[in-house]
Amino acid sequence: MTGMFVLASGLSAQQLTRFAVVDLPKVYTAFFRDSRAVREFEERSARVQAEIDKMTREIQELRSRQADAVLQGDQTQAMRLESEIYRKSEFMREYYNIKTAELEDQRRRLTQSGTFLEQVYTEIRLIAESEGYSMVLNLKENTGILWYSPTVDITDKVIQNLLNKARR
Repeated sequence: MTGMFVLASGLSAQQLTRFAVVDLPKVYTAFFRDSRAVREFEERSARVQAEIDKMTREIQELRSRQADAVLQGDQTQAMRLESEIYRKSEFMREYYNIKTAELEDQRRRLTQSGTFLEQVYTEIRLIAESEGYSMVLNLKENTGILWYSPTVDITDKVIQNLLNKARR
């Protein structure tokens, strides 16, 4: 009877299902930080911010000049400057809204890029197959995970493999 138990437990051990977890938001953040598309996004974002900063400085300078005109009693100049401040402030507000929407759209497209998602899922599959995992769960989107051992977290391996392939 003991031999039968050992044989049965040996067979069930061979069919043990192994799970792994991946923190997909962490993968996106780490991979995108070094990707060309993200660098371009960050450069564009920096250019927009530089333009907004420039407009803000111009408006502040106009406000300073308007205050000086008021102190000197030059109402005509003060009114002209007030009109210019209003016009530039409205332009800056519109510019900010348009550019923010464009940047948000570009950011959304980056994270939903089919090519990128395909790369991530391919890496997850390769790691899972090579390490004998039969299922990989998204750690952040599966509320059914109450506990997991850090030994089944393949997030860092996925990130490292994606970064290595991106550098080639």
